[in-house]
Amino acid sequence: MNVNIQSLKFDADVKLLDFIRRKLNKLDTFYDRIIDGEVILKLNNEGVNNKTVEVKVNVPGEQLFASADARTFEAATEEVVKTLKRQIRQYKERLVTH
Repeated sequence: MNVNIQSLKFDADVKLLDFIRRKLNKLDTFYDRIIDGEVILKLNNEGVNNKTVEVKVNVPGEQLFASADARTFEAATEEVVKTLKRQIRQYKERLVTH
C-alpha cells in the first residue's frame, strides 16, 4: 500500500515514519485491495494525550477514516490501526452481503 505521511507543526523522525508504515502495511493482510493511505500527525497543546494520528484509507468505492489521541504517536497509531481493522472487516461483510 502506498502511504503518504504528513506531520504538522513538527518534523517526524525516520523511526516513527517506519513504524507507521509497518503498522499500516499490515492492513493489507486483512484486505488486499486497499488503494492507498494518508496519515496526518498533529501535536496538540491540550492535556496529556497531546499527540493525534488521523488516517484515511481508500478502498474501492469508499474511504475509511480513523483518528486517535494518545501520549505517544506510536500508541495513537496502534489505536487507529485497531479501528481500521474493524472498519475493513465491516466493509468486507457489506461486500459479501450485496
